[in-house]
Amino acid sequence: MVRKRKIIVYIAASADGFIARTDGSVDWLDRPRPKGNYGMGAFYKSIDTILWGRKTCDMALDFQKKGVSGSAFDTNVKNYVFTTRLQAKKGKDIWMMGDAGIIASFLDEGEIDEFMIHVIPTLIGEGVPLIAPGRRTLPLKLISCAKFTDGVVKLHYAVRK
Repeated sequence: MVRKRKIIVYIAASADGFIARTDGSVDWLDRPRPKGNYGMGAFYKSIDTILWGRKTCDMALDFQKKGVSGSAFDTNVKNYVFTTRLQAKKGKDIWMMGDAGIIASFLDEGEIDEFMIHVIPTLIGEGVPLIAPGRRTLPLKLISCAKFTDGVVKLHYAVRK
C-alpha cells in the first residue's frame, strides 16, 4: 500500500500572527539567517510537490521575471478530488505555501496534515493572517519545537482529525 503523502503548511509568521503585510509585502523576512537556514534543506528533501495559492504563484512568477530561478504551480481551486489523487500517488510529502485563503480552504476540508510555523521575532501590527478568518476550532498536537540563535522559533504541529 502506498503511504498517504502529507500536506504540510511550512511557513513564516510574525510574532503577532501575520504572514505578510496588508499589501502582501514580506520585507520583514529579509534578515540574516543562521547556519542551516532553519532546516530548510532537510525540509526540501522531504517534499517533491509544492501547492501555491494564486497570490503566491503571482509573486513567484514576478521573481522569475526579475531573474530569480524557480517554478510556479497554482492550485487556487476548491477541487479536493485533486488532492486525494495527488496524495495517493507515490512520492514525498507536499508543501502548501500559499496565502491565508487557500490555507483556510484546505484546512476547512480536512486536507492539511501538519503545520511548521517559523515565528519571526518581529511585530508588524497588521497584515495577512496565517489563516483567513472563519468559524473553526481545530485542535493541534505539538510534534516539536525548536529555537534558533536569532530568536526564531519553529513550531511543528499535526492537525488532529
